[in-house]
Amino acid sequence: MNIAMFTNTFRPHIGGVAHSVTWLADSLRGAGHSVLVVAPEFPGYSADEPGVVRIPAVQNFRGSDFSVPIPLTRLLHDELEEFAPDLVHSHHPFLLGDTALRAAASFDLPIIYTYHTRYELYGHYVAQDAPLLQRLVLSLALGYCDLCDAVVAPSASMAGFLAEHGVETPVTVAPTGIEIARFDSGSRAVARAVAGIPEDAFVVGHVGRLAPEKNLDYLAQALHRFLEVETTAHFLVVGDGPMKGPIWELFIANGLAGRVHMTGALEGDRLADMYAAMDVFAFSSHSETQGLVLAEAMAAGVPVVALDAFGTREVVRDCLNGRLLSGDASVGLFAEALRSIARMDTKDRQASRRAARRTAQLFTRERSTLKVLDLYHSLTRARAKDKVVEQGLWHTTKRRLEQEWKILGNVAHAIGDAVFAESATASTSKDKCAPGSF
Repeated sequence: MNIAMFTNTFRPHIGGVAHSVTWLADSLRGAGHSVLVVAPEFPGYSADEPGVVRIPAVQNFRGSDFSVPIPLTRLLHDELEEFAPDLVHSHHPFLLGDTALRAAASFDLPIIYTYHTRYELYGHYVAQDAPLLQRLVLSLALGYCDLCDAVVAPSASMAGFLAEHGVETPVTVAPTGIEIARFDSGSRAVARAVAGIPEDAFVVGHVGRLAPEKNLDYLAQALHRFLEVETTAHFLVVGDGPMKGPIWELFIANGLAGRVHMTGALEGDRLADMYAAMDVFAFSSHSETQGLVLAEAMAAGVPVVALDAFGTREVVRDCLNGRLLSGDASVGLFAEALRSIARMDTKDRQASRRAARRTAQLFTRERSTLKVLDLYHSLTRARAKDKVVEQGLWHTTKRRLEQEWKILGNVAHAIGDAVFAESATASTSKDKCAPGSF
């Protein structure tokens, strides 16, 4: 099968969606399928990477680490025609997402969309405190789902969110897969030596893009409280982004910088080593649709303390493989949950590590790839049955015009929803686990 993937983020950019697209493309190729990835140019990208078509892009949009692609439709059409795709898989609803819709219409192909991101929570990259913009972005993303033949949700809670918001396109739950063996083979000793962490210290870890939408002000405050009480503990942060400076400044101002270690973004064996160096993983984001790093941490046998949100509640089991706190838990409760892990006896700690590893087995790359492939095959079989025998320029043009009309209709509907909601608005956990519960 030939699969054309459209994504606004891809390597060398480091982030959840870029990682998800990379692993899926690699897994599909490993299973004998051909994949053509259509992605923007990023600083440091390889111009001759096989199986990838790069689109010129505006770099570092609004001070972020994202690129905004400028599609070249004629050149791209020729590339796709030569590749002869059987199916289109879109990973974003905007920018190249619209290009994916047009490509599917041009070649009369089924199109799948993976709902990776809660876009309404990223409005700060465009405007601060803009509820109207949030509603517009959410409506556009939800409307995009119904322009596709199938939607993939990375978690059951995300699938429920789509159903609650009226998405009619069938939704399949298929989380991003992880390589269990990679994350279960890191070196604790090597990572601690590199980071300058004592071998016997209790280490709280965090991995991810350091961006405002990740609720990192909250996490830093909770760790500040934790480190003040647990005077020999350390905090290990793997990642980069605009919040790196403010986080670091908080710990410097409170005299804790000597026990905080910020490595920057890491991948491969170096990342696996850092997971192995952790005793507990701290996660406070409300914006995830899956929380891939939680499964990676658990593959390394690291229990997780997290806030209840999309992407976390399917992974973290309270008092089993970590602590799952109410989404509005105070920073004090979060710090206390970390202390509950730090003060566990050896028996409970080993039980929580075993439970974490069992959970990670639910997110293997093989399991997730099979789910996606099953969906691909069902769609291509259905399209083959429905395919119109008579083809030609008129039919292709008609499909493209219909798709353009649908895209414009989605935009108009989203604007109407957002404006109506704005005018309508204008007028109108537990804090402890019982001993032995792990």
